[in-house]
Amino acid sequence: MSVAASSSPAASRRATPALVLGGTITGLFVLAALGSYVWTPYPTAVLDVAHRLQPPSAAHWLGTDHFGRDVASMILVGARNSLAVAVVAAGVGLLLGTPLGLLAAARRGLADEAIMRGADLVFAFPSLLLAIMITAVAGPGAINAIIAIGVFNIPVFARVARGAALSLWSRDYVLAARVAGKGPGLISAQHILPNIASLLIVQGAIQFSMGVLAEAALSYVGLGAQPPTPSWGRMLNDAQTMIGFAPWLAIFPGLAIVVSVLGLNLLGDGLRDLLDPRLDRRR
Repeated sequence: MSVAASSSPAASRRATPALVLGGTITGLFVLAALGSYVWTPYPTAVLDVAHRLQPPSAAHWLGTDHFGRDVASMILVGARNSLAVAVVAAGVGLLLGTPLGLLAAARRGLADEAIMRGADLVFAFPSLLLAIMITAVAGPGAINAIIAIGVFNIPVFARVARGAALSLWSRDYVLAARVAGKGPGLISAQHILPNIASLLIVQGAIQFSMGVLAEAALSYVGLGAQPPTPSWGRMLNDAQTMIGFAPWLAIFPGLAIVVSVLGLNLLGDGLRDLLDPRLDRRR
């Protein structure tokens, strides 16, 4: 007797244009950041005042700034800083927020109330304002920017994990695990977490893009990476007084921020379409 193989909805899904485009842009962003460790057109720490404020040319593809530094080189190294801050901050939120959300869903009661009210307290402050407050107290710098952005990411992942986990605790396979004598922690690790991993991955991509924006905003107001480390936000801050006669100083860092965030958002949307099984039932 032969059994006909049937493909699942997840297996029948294909990569959407948003996923392909977002993945391509994000891949180029990561390659630029990693490639800047081994090559840039010019050293970013070298000042060349004799060639300051040069427009884009064959020698300097994106022009030079008011110190004569090559703008293309600074954008490449700035991508490295944005990538490091955003990845680590999103990782902090994922690694600390997910266990809190799973704990709230598993224990309910006092633990759930305490974790969710703590999340509400963090959400009471706008994310950028919270980051500015933390870095203003702890001092400027990339490490403190990571801490500030990561603190806001923790309740984001906690809420996502809790909401997704609550819908699974009434499933038959979870009830069977409880009957078998497994505790809440083991059930969360073995049965709940694998089934909400796709949602966490999508949320991670979204928080990654928010981290890039937050890092640029903190650098713009002087609370992110400090000189001489290039940063897209500080490049915009330096360019604002020269935009009338050297517009390239604002255009290219601004485009770098816009394109990288757009790519990450498209990647998040594409991953949601690919990984979320609920979308198949709506179609």
